Amino acid sequence: MTDTKSLLFNLYGKTALVTGGSRGIGREISILLARYGVFVIVNFKSDDGAAQKTLEAILEIPGKGSLRKFDICDSADVEKNVKEMIAERKSVEILVNNAGIARDGLLGRMKDADWKTVVDTNLTGAFNMCRALAKSMIRNRYGRIVNISSTAGEIGNAGQVNYSAAKSGLIGLTKSLARELAPRNILVNCVSPGIISGGISEELSENQMEAIIQHVPLGRLGTPKDVAAAVAFLCSDMANYITGQVLRINGGLYM
Repeated sequence: MTDTKSLLFNLYGKTALVTGGSRGIGREISILLARYGVFVIVNFKSDDGAAQKTLEAILEIPGKGSLRKFDICDSADVEKNVKEMIAERKSVEILVNNAGIARDGLLGRMKDADWKTVVDTNLTGAFNMCRALAKSMIRNRYGRIVNISSTAGEIGNAGQVNYSAAKSGLIGLTKSLARELAPRNILVNCVSPGIISGGISEELSENQMEAIIQHVPLGRLGTPKDVAAAVAFLCSDMANYITGQVLRINGGLYM
């Protein structure tokens, strides 16, 4: 499917891999890229049902895509799947590192496993994906990588030392890779969402939510679609001179 926006963004016919693409922000990113004519490979680890619903939403557009179940924390599994995807699609031009988890707790009570699992998934997983796909992008002298960080990675958050450290690390990874890969026309950027509806925000009480919203100049929560729009822009030709940047989607929460 092509339309004026698809042509303007110049995404039609490209292939994207979205990690953690079966739900939440990843799901909206997958669907929006498909609307712009991208063949979207939806990565997921465990929830087959959610992944299938995302693929069905893509096909209903009508768009094109497929599912790919593997663990981004397992470097051997990543390398195997990336080789298979490139063999099937010839090239994967876009990588969106969206997969992430939270295991909150105060420093003194945080278990080793909670630290390791969060850092492995949110940071090491993104590193594994970048390393595996960059080889193909370098050969083709073209690529777009977008890492999904968080406001917590920029200003910190009590009870989230593991999550904040991993998301901050993503910003460092983004800036270093942007410098390293720029000579091969590979752009690497970061999107940093603030408080987004769904996900952990659903665990907050009404009073907690109201207190948070009072600090947001726009006076509302963000939506997964707000984040997806920023990702699509950074993947498009409209962002051809943007690399190593952090695009904050937070309603003015952190200026």
